[in-house]
Amino acid sequence: MKSTGNSPHHSEPEGRGVDRRAATVALVHPTLVQQIGQPAYVLPGDAAPQLRVQAAEGVTLTLTLEQAGADAGEQSTPQLSQVTLAAGEELTMDWAQGRSLECGVYALHVRGESSTAPPYFDRFSFAVYDPSLVAAEQSRIAFLDTDGRMTYIPDYKGNRILDFSNCGYRGGGASLPEVPAVLTLEPEEGDQTARIQEAIDRLSCLPLSADGFRGALLLKQGTYALEGTLAIRASGIVLRGEGQGEDGTVLHARGEGRRDMLRVCGGALRLLEDTASAIVDDYVPSGACSFHVADAGRFVPGDMVMVVRRGNEQWIHAIGMDAIVPRPNVGGTKQWGPFDLSFDRVVTCVEGDRITVDAPIACAIEAKWGGGSIVKYDDADRIAHVGIERLRVSSDYDPNVTNTQVDGKQDAVEPYAADENHAVNFAVLDHVRHAWVRDVTGCHLEHALVVIDRHAKWVTVQDCTVTDMVSIITGGRRYSFHVTGQLSLVQRCRTESARHAFVFDARVCGPNAFVDCESSVDYNASEPHHRWSVGGLYDHVRSPIYIRDRGWMGSGHGWAGANYVTWNTEGKLTVQQPPTAQNYAVGHAGTEEPPFLPNRHDPRPRQNGYWDRKGQPVQPRSLYLQQLAERLGPQAIHRIDKT
Repeated sequence: MKSTGNSPHHSEPEGRGVDRRAATVALVHPTLVQQIGQPAYVLPGDAAPQLRVQAAEGVTLTLTLEQAGADAGEQSTPQLSQVTLAAGEELTMDWAQGRSLECGVYALHVRGESSTAPPYFDRFSFAVYDPSLVAAEQSRIAFLDTDGRMTYIPDYKGNRILDFSNCGYRGGGASLPEVPAVLTLEPEEGDQTARIQEAIDRLSCLPLSADGFRGALLLKQGTYALEGTLAIRASGIVLRGEGQGEDGTVLHARGEGRRDMLRVCGGALRLLEDTASAIVDDYVPSGACSFHVADAGRFVPGDMVMVVRRGNEQWIHAIGMDAIVPRPNVGGTKQWGPFDLSFDRVVTCVEGDRITVDAPIACAIEAKWGGGSIVKYDDADRIAHVGIERLRVSSDYDPNVTNTQVDGKQDAVEPYAADENHAVNFAVLDHVRHAWVRDVTGCHLEHALVVIDRHAKWVTVQDCTVTDMVSIITGGRRYSFHVTGQLSLVQRCRTESARHAFVFDARVCGPNAFVDCESSVDYNASEPHHRWSVGGLYDHVRSPIYIRDRGWMGSGHGWAGANYVTWNTEGKLTVQQPPTAQNYAVGHAGTEEPPFLPNRHDPRPRQNGYWDRKGQPVQPRSLYLQQLAERLGPQAIHRIDKT
């Protein structure tokens, strides 16, 4: 196991708060590791950590301890202690009175109140356990306890491996429905775009059933030529064929012209700005589902909200993304500016000034980097319950257009098909929730079989295959399964001849998961591709995978992914630790690919991510399926199995 410390870009010492509130609070313990992304634990029998407090002004601090961790099933103990300090006063609080604690995971919550500022909140985490006692076939930071449930060891601020179980159709663990066919088409000669579109539009006019569907359009076995782009713009529609084999239902993009074959897209969300409320915690860790807000009375369970995590100029500087070394001999490298991440969530509980949402936040929200907020939204125009299934898709292309270069370099390969004046993507999904693509095979596409775009949520793509991609092998091409949305699941999918087979785009707000997927004939790696995508899982994926600082690649891709997990993966693997976050490699079988350094003029070292049980698969076999079973019961796994 490789455990490394902070990135050199950190501008402040770990374990210390920022003296911008009424008090600065820090954990004190002789052996506890206080570094972001490193497990924070004390051995059984050791005294619990203490708190060191320095008051900038008069302040009253209240401490509360929670056991079990990660905001899912935390159990609060009675208030531990309360203390009032005068301005300039310092003390060390031995809240446990020298006692050791029983084995478990703990979160120590601090509430501060002063006469000059609103209440604020901070938290620290640690585990009481002995990592040497964890069975060899399990991870030392995410393992099964004696009850068969996962225990996650956090870092000292509570960051931990995410719960990915909310990814997928209907929030994970739901069977994809068999929607009755209402309309049926037989194949005919000529361009079928208008004919199929007319049938989709007829379905769109039907009333929605109680379960949210209007019906399926069944395309009978045979080939349907498409010279244009189909569109689904209404909820409750399923486009179904009679099989993804060559003898099934084939949608064939005929003729020249760069285009998508199918777009599934509703209307834009509308933020209700007057409901916004600031998050008042000093630190909300990655993996948390709850936080405190200035005015929780604006929210009730069931509200659809965006949880906004801000990243200011100081944070951009801390992670080194305002000093990307320019791409040599090319130019065009863009330094990063401040940006927000908006996590699409549902409120599940409001208790006092604390709000709980349905899925974890995938990037820590820190007051010193800009803090965060929560705001309701209206998605009346976003469509839902749309399915695409049991189809084969293909495209015309000019076989006389060939190339022998890979990423602009002459490669020792036979000429390959490189025409780009043809279909780019099969299905692009945006402004849609609760959607699926299953049992679809695609060939001769330029970019992707499925693009889960920025405003798509709760999408499942399963049992799909991509072969024989046709394009130049260079940037922006051959991203077989391309994820930019949230809470999506891609499972049991296969691709060959991809450049980035299973890929996340920029600033993706996870969790999202690739599970039981495989690629071959790879021209590059599966990866978070650029600019701080957060919260992705590669679970039992066979593919080269790179999670790293991409530096000047592209136009300055920089730190591509944060708070990612690879679990029982196979192939080449690079996992680095970005400043202020972590990436985890657990149970990897294959080679550790040397980290990429942008060029010799950028000597800043990049730390390795957290590697555990390298070369040895761990139990459970699938992190996603284990998490799903724990949240919804073992029947949830059966509901998403291939039948």
